[in-house]
Amino acid sequence: MLGGIVISAESQRTYAARTAILSTIFALGLAIDFLVDRSPGALIPLGLLTLAIVLVWLALVSIPARRLSALLGSLIALVLAVAYVVRFGDPLGQVLVIVALLALASVAIRRAFSVEVPLPSAEAPSSAVLFYNPKSGGGKADEFSLAKEAETRGMRAVELSPGDDLEQLVRAAVAEGADGLAMAGGDGSQAIVAKIAAELDLPYACVPAGTRNHFALDLGVDREDVVGSLDAFVEGGERRVDLAEVNGTVFVNNVSLGVYAEAVQQDSYRDAKVRTLLETASKVMGPDGDGPRLEWRSPSGRRHHSGAAILVSNNRYRLGAGVGSGTRPTIEDGLLGIVVLADPSAGGRRLRRFQKPWREWSAREFEVGSDGPVAAGIDGEAAQLSPPLTFGIRPGVLRARIARGHPGASPSAGIPEGAGAVLQALMRIALRS
Repeated sequence: MLGGIVISAESQRTYAARTAILSTIFALGLAIDFLVDRSPGALIPLGLLTLAIVLVWLALVSIPARRLSALLGSLIALVLAVAYVVRFGDPLGQVLVIVALLALASVAIRRAFSVEVPLPSAEAPSSAVLFYNPKSGGGKADEFSLAKEAETRGMRAVELSPGDDLEQLVRAAVAEGADGLAMAGGDGSQAIVAKIAAELDLPYACVPAGTRNHFALDLGVDREDVVGSLDAFVEGGERRVDLAEVNGTVFVNNVSLGVYAEAVQQDSYRDAKVRTLLETASKVMGPDGDGPRLEWRSPSGRRHHSGAAILVSNNRYRLGAGVGSGTRPTIEDGLLGIVVLADPSAGGRRLRRFQKPWREWSAREFEVGSDGPVAAGIDGEAAQLSPPLTFGIRPGVLRARIARGHPGASPSAGIPEGAGAVLQALMRIALRS
């Protein structure tokens, strides 16, 4: 709402596209000006920049009806800062304004391409059960009183204790009549509950009470609305999504092999991630590396060897530095995403052939051979797998329930891939009347 006028979602996308384009143009103009003229300035643009950042933050946390007002207010503050910087030539303010303009453009692009999927209605389960790990995500379950919130929605809450067998608990609940399964915890726990829900064709709800909640993000669950995600079993919609497996073990996100997988096996990884990764890389890669010999075939059928890293995911991740990178546009394609990171010890010839430091493709099946047991990170959890590693996809087996107030789709679902495609699509949206 702006000045008492209700603005439709389509109009909000149009204004967001225009904001993104104008912010980018201003940023480029300031960058050019900065390169040709630097002179001392004042603190006024810093104050305007602070106001702009606060308004961008409000746009991110406000209800949809207020987001446009906050974005427009932020743009006005930035325009005033730009005008001051251009007039008085404050180099520090100029740099900060450029950064803020690009940040605003990024937020506006996400809004312009935001997708809210109208999910088909689904009957609410009569005996849903929520399983929750009180330690996950720094104690989110207790912070948001998930057990109490679940009970007010007619759900039974089961708290996990150290040493509990989650799969056994879930199967026992189903045997007692549970007709809906929800999990509040990390993605490793989500995979266990999702596997049983898919096997028994029961509705499943992902509650984002873990640390990163990658599966929730790509499902279209609002990771900031932990309690609201429970409404998936009250008046939520349903979509069928894929699950993937390796040697019979189901995963919801990905399986990593190579450097990262070797690192997560180390006790020191939890407390010193970067140092452990670097130390592991020096041991695994290179001519004297002691990592396992990984064998795989490219889409052409040619056999390759790599000790750097292989990532196999439940549907393809968008890679690179573009908007939406690091997420999966869909988890309904029925295909594995496969990424092989080139081994630096192989020399520049291989890197030139790949053009990027990685090679990626999609397939329904994938196999990795080795001369010994293979360290793996399965949804971030350390594991040891016996070769050969056989990956497969289970298309549309999971009945995922999502609350009505949540997007219902990945943040990258509506964003074109590639800078040129994004610009063209932004122009089309911005020029709509």
